[in-house]
Amino acid sequence: MKAISHQARLETQMTLARGESLLLTIGIPLVLLVTLNATDFIAVTTDRRIDFLAPGILALCVMSTSLVSLSISTGFDRYYGVLRRLHTTPLTARDVIYAKVISLVVTEVIQLVVLGGVAVALGWRPVGGAGSLVGGLVALLLASTAFAGIGLVLAGRLRAEINLAASNGLYIVLLLTSGFIVPLESFPTWMRSVVELLPSGALTSVLHSTSVRADVPVGSLIALLAWAVVTPLLAANTFRFD
Repeated sequence: MKAISHQARLETQMTLARGESLLLTIGIPLVLLVTLNATDFIAVTTDRRIDFLAPGILALCVMSTSLVSLSISTGFDRYYGVLRRLHTTPLTARDVIYAKVISLVVTEVIQLVVLGGVAVALGWRPVGGAGSLVGGLVALLLASTAFAGIGLVLAGRLRAEINLAASNGLYIVLLLTSGFIVPLESFPTWMRSVVELLPSGALTSVLHSTSVRADVPVGSLIALLAWAVVTPLLAANTFRFD
């Protein structure tokens, strides 16, 4: 456990020291939040734009950081032999995965604090009480773990260049089915049922429900829990250091 915590601390320090990483994880989402709130570029299904945009931006942050950033950085670490050198230490593949997920959660806590604060300053007032808040935080944690597992499955099996394309391509697909660009209510009933089983759709469904309706959709939480259990296990059992 000590080795995992040490590696997680190193991973976090390296992430926060990279300016381009901070721009991707915090700067761009902030610009999107402020800009989209001031324009009619995206159609919303709530009375106030910020009530629709804030949960959606938070969901996108989790997805971009947990899936894309983690997958690409890990893929190139593997390509350049960084992970192979780690393999000579007492760290196992599972230890490396756990350390990366812990570092990822720390980074996302910073994201959520910054973006949530700006959203509140722009007028976001979630209507849910303590139960809804806990439900939303649980959903974010489960989604972070699920997306991290997916990203590490890709990074641990594909060549760095292929992983780069696959991660970004999958991100676009999940973005379009997340309910942020196209509201979930706009999908046909059968398609919405499928979309809400995906981690992106399930996360957006929970965040919007807890923000606007003070309701926690149990089905979406169960879907996120299933993804959060299966994908890290799959990554741990298929990950290759070289």
